[in-house]
Amino acid sequence: MSVTKQRILATAATLFNERGYELVGINELIEKSGVAKATFYQHFRSKEKLCAEWLRQEALASQASSSDLLKLPIPAVEKVAHKFDGLRQFLAESDFRGCCFSNTATVMIQDNEVHQVVRDYKSGSRLFWHAVALQIRPDPSAALLLGDSLFLLFSGAVTEAQNAKALWPVDSAKAAALALCRETVSTLP
Repeated sequence: MSVTKQRILATAATLFNERGYELVGINELIEKSGVAKATFYQHFRSKEKLCAEWLRQEALASQASSSDLLKLPIPAVEKVAHKFDGLRQFLAESDFRGCCFSNTATVMIQDNEVHQVVRDYKSGSRLFWHAVALQIRPDPSAALLLGDSLFLLFSGAVTEAQNAKALWPVDSAKAAALALCRETVSTLP
């Protein structure tokens, strides 16, 4: 990836994370990236294409982090706790901005490339929770239910922490997730 394209993406990441996709204009992106309009359009045909690429980059970073966590030689329940602790730190540091995927999807009127990137990310996130659940409960049907429950607790915590601008939703969801994991482990034959 060219340095110019990286600079445009970095500028978009900063602005979209700070204010949201809908409040950032194409002219501001061009100006703050320090590129000519023609150069911008040479790399990205539209703001929507830029947004889709930004979200793909965010998804790749998140997937790499989740993959690394899955490989850690620690109990799966600790991986669950670690994921919620990371969410807590992220929300506190980002002033409760929330999930860039959900935030962006909610302002897109039409189903488009951005929505597909969001669906792919959310699907990958759900698969992460299924993989963790399989480490807790090797039975595929039980792991599917546990994984979906963990995914929903995590996603709900993000949303409610953003709405309340508080960390209690993350703490409560973490406690519920850990209790669910421990209950699942205790019912193993």
